[in-house]
Amino acid sequence: MIFGTLPSGENVERVELSSGRLRAEVLTYGAIVRSLEVSGVNVVLGLDTLEDYLTRSRYFGAVVGRYGNRIAGGRFTLDGVEYRLPVNNDPNSLHGGTEGFDAKVWTIEARGDDSVTLSLTSPDGDQGYPGTLTASVTYTLQDDALRIDYTAETDAPTVVNLTNHSYFNLKGGGDVLDHVVRMDAEHYLPVDEHKIPTGELAPVKGTPFDFTAPHTVGERYDGGYDHCFVLDGGIQVTGGGLTMEVTTTEPGVQFYAGGMLDGVATPFGAFAGLCLETQHFPDSPNQPRFPSTVLRPGERRTSTTTYRFTA
Repeated sequence: MIFGTLPSGENVERVELSSGRLRAEVLTYGAIVRSLEVSGVNVVLGLDTLEDYLTRSRYFGAVVGRYGNRIAGGRFTLDGVEYRLPVNNDPNSLHGGTEGFDAKVWTIEARGDDSVTLSLTSPDGDQGYPGTLTASVTYTLQDDALRIDYTAETDAPTVVNLTNHSYFNLKGGGDVLDHVVRMDAEHYLPVDEHKIPTGELAPVKGTPFDFTAPHTVGERYDGGYDHCFVLDGGIQVTGGGLTMEVTTTEPGVQFYAGGMLDGVATPFGAFAGLCLETQHFPDSPNQPRFPSTVLRPGERRTSTTTYRFTA
């Protein structure tokens, strides 16, 4: 089903999935999860038209890459060679640059009633990154869960950090400041004034970043979270009579509460949805202490994240 046509003339398809009490719509543009209905309630922020995604999106529902999150100064060194990336979040490179994976049309490789697999080839030098990278994402509905499986391969050494940038609102509207979050994370990554990790894995105990016991989004830190947490287990979010449990093979999660959403630039105001971007850490290519995001020829990077919903 055609969702819209890009200025280039390329069509963007819409794929409908269903299983049990879940229904979803996925677009080939950006591999976007446009909607995710749980018993009839849409729990993600989605836009009405392709034009909206071209002009009013803040990565709503998209797969971001080649490197999700920030790289300091828009540069990194790999095997003694410095690579420079577009600076689109001054002074950093964010979510793959000015034309990341969220702005590409992915190819449908397989589809069924409850799953779809999309692929994308990013050529050598794309947004400054070395190596031709082949990526794929599979969305699968499992009665009460959305499972996302990622893969990536390269023909030359590169860095990769894929994640999904869905904004969740379990009430289907309003803000998420009353959503209750519990996170198995004893440490988080403090950041500098440019939101780049300082390199410290800081204990959450005694700080507003301690979600090892449940807290609402808005009760501390003015709700202004946009930080990476070091995961020791899963995440649980409750709101509007629904509970979402998140499990992942990734070492971290960027918890963003949507505080910078702009009701003029986008259809949604501040805190309209929260992101749980499971991933490796921000700026890892410049921080040797962090888990490596380097991918080399002959290797295959895989990861899985599952969002499970219960009443």
